Amino acid sequence: MAGIWGAAGQVWPAFVLVTGLLLVGVVAEQDGLFAAAGAALARAPGGTRVAFVWSLALVAVVTAILNLDTSVVFLTPVLLHLARVRGVDETPFLYGTVFMSNAASLFLPGSNLTNLITLHGEHASGAAFLSRMWAAAIVAVVVTVVVLIAAFRRELHLAASQVDERAPVRFGVGIVAVAVATVLVLTLAAPALPVLTVGIAAVLVDRVGRSAIRGVVDARVLAGLFVVAVALGAVGRWWNGPASLLGHLGRVGTALAGAVAAVCVNNLPAAVLLTPHAPAHPRALLIGLNLGPNLAVTGSLSAYLWLRVARSLGARPSVRTYSSVGVVLVPLSLGAALGALWLVAPGRL
Repeated sequence: MAGIWGAAGQVWPAFVLVTGLLLVGVVAEQDGLFAAAGAALARAPGGTRVAFVWSLALVAVVTAILNLDTSVVFLTPVLLHLARVRGVDETPFLYGTVFMSNAASLFLPGSNLTNLITLHGEHASGAAFLSRMWAAAIVAVVVTVVVLIAAFRRELHLAASQVDERAPVRFGVGIVAVAVATVLVLTLAAPALPVLTVGIAAVLVDRVGRSAIRGVVDARVLAGLFVVAVALGAVGRWWNGPASLLGHLGRVGTALAGAVAAVCVNNLPAAVLLTPHAPAHPRALLIGLNLGPNLAVTGSLSAYLWLRVARSLGARPSVRTYSSVGVVLVPLSLGAALGALWLVAPGRL
């Protein structure tokens, strides 16, 4: 019983934080912030590659600030619309959204639930987290851009038409909520409840309808994942085998173990299973847990949300295509991120 309570105590702040960030994202979407960003990209000069790179940059920023799940839910429609109105192949934009969301989730604690779960014992602020992870995060983003451009070079070679598209945007509650949530994540060691408060307050002030919230915050999925995470966390506390194994693997082995565990059982439950106590190489493990899901759709909640949103918009995401790109992307981004982290902070892996 103690193991269950211990696992629940490790997991709940992450789920509360992501719920708060999703609510902030709902309000930002209602205010037209994401649609306005997409319209700006549609008007931007340059060819398909330029539009694609700017799109990935938008995904990276939204992921870092508002969480990768928020990013895939709200930006998958934006990037698909961008490709369609510019008359180019939507495939790179479709897969770029989910791959970049995972890659950019190393910037801040709130960027990915696994960040909070894996480093739950450190109680570090977002600024402290960023000071240690910025190099690995930037390198992961850059490698992802390069690999995606190479993987979809034929689709991105097609000419794109510039579109004079405008989207109404209201600079009100949404942008204020995003700013406040960002400050809280950067400055507080335990931002979960304050960010949830901001999200709830923003929803109430902006009078967001229940249907809009239910379309994004799927309580059943979050609850199911929470139960699985707590169960595996309790197993990890009862049977210390997986966590003990990490202590003998070294930094590279720890990152690889995190990636494999993420693909096998999803990165959130894997994070709880592998960290009943502080691991020997927490940031190496974090790199594996965050970047490993780009190998298969089983690796993260973001991939499930991406599949659901993409299919609802008439796109045809392929699990096979996802993994065929991921099998190249993951080793390169994981190795580069580990190398960057070692160069900048060799004693902090």
